Order: sequence, then C-alpha cells, then structure tokens
Amino acid sequence: MSLLNRIFGRRNDEALPLYTAIVERGRAPHWYLDGAVPDTIDGRFDMIAAVLSIVLLRLEGDPASAAISARVTERFVDDMDGQLRQIGIGDVVVGKHIGKMMSMLGGRIGAYRDGIAAGDLGPALTRNLYRGAAPAPAALAHVGTSLFALRDALAATPARALIAGDLP
Repeated sequence: MSLLNRIFGRRNDEALPLYTAIVERGRAPHWYLDGAVPDTIDGRFDMIAAVLSIVLLRLEGDPASAAISARVTERFVDDMDGQLRQIGIGDVVVGKHIGKMMSMLGGRIGAYRDGIAAGDLGPALTRNLYRGAAPAPAALAHVGTSLFALRDALAATPARALIAGDLP
C-alpha cells in the first residue's frame, strides 16, 4: 500500500478475501496436530508464511495476477504490523521487525520454490517452518504432502476464484 493510502486510511480490499483464506488455511489444526508445527506466535507466523508462499508462487505463474500478488503481500505486512503492535512492539522498532519478516518471507518463497522444483520440501520445511529442529518424519511428511497438494489444487484453480478467497 502506498504511503499516501496509509496516511489517509484508504485501503484496497481486493486482496482481503484471499488473504483471509490464507490465514484460515495456515491456522488449520492439522498443521499443528499432525504436522507438529509449534502452536506459538513463531509457529503460526511460519505456517501462514508457508501457505502464503505457496499461494504467491501460484500467482507468480500468472502475469495477470501480479497486482493481486502485491496486494496480498501488502495485507500480510499490514497484518504483521498490527500483530506486532498488539503484542507490545513499539513504533520505534516495529519497522525493523517488519523488514525482518519480509526478508524471511522472501527467503521462504525461494526455498519453497526450490523444494517444489526438486520434488522435496523437507529441507526447506525443516529450515523455515521448524526453524532447524526436524520433527518426526511423519509430521514432516504430513506438511510436505499437504503443501504439495495445495500447490497442485491451486494450479487447477482459476485466478478469479483465488482472488475471491476460494482456496481449494
């Protein structure tokens, strides 16, 4: 979102349905129960970032979706800004935290892109979702299989449906 839109409070809500669906998908209990993703602030961030990454990778494959991809990313920034403020991070350092989160998201997108290309998300998930502490093989397989299934379902879903928040 541009600086002027932030200052004057104008928001483009076109990305809200898709971003809401991404957050809902990232908060699904199976990630935390069957996938052993830590149900903590960091774990929830990491899982939402994983789902967001898979969606953004789908959108980057469609040149007509570039604008919505940018708006969904802006929604992520706005959401993380609000979450940081809610847990007590002050104005002085919130920008640094957002910058770090965006760097983390960019790194995850690249890692998941590479993992998908290699047909194995395990190393990327261990490094990014589990922060280097490998879970039980069944948990890792659950998350990897589920993200590959999401990727495949997204590929078969028209961009219009995704923008409307209809994640498969």
